[in-house]
Amino acid sequence: MELYERIDCLCRKNSVSVTTLCRDCRIARANLSDLKMGRLKSLSAVNLSKIANYFNVSINYLMGEDSSAEEKMLKAALFGGDGVVTDEMWNEVKRYAQYVKERENGN
Repeated sequence: MELYERIDCLCRKNSVSVTTLCRDCRIARANLSDLKMGRLKSLSAVNLSKIANYFNVSINYLMGEDSSAEEKMLKAALFGGDGVVTDEMWNEVKRYAQYVKERENGN
């Protein structure tokens, strides 16, 4: 999956338009249009960081790099690393992290 497709998928998953994402992150909409059309191959580190923070994902995830090692370390740190972490447990942690982020942003 290419960078634009990954961003578009995150937008759809979170019920946010690409235009809204750009406005909220203060990124020129033309950047994502150029990315979609293949006129750009990537985005600046600053813009990647803004998008990653917006969706609470890593830049590595946006770039399509395997984040399983990072995820395993997080799970071990959060759950003590001494047992199975189910998808439901992991999703609950992510939902709580999103709640805290929204609370801190005044949403």
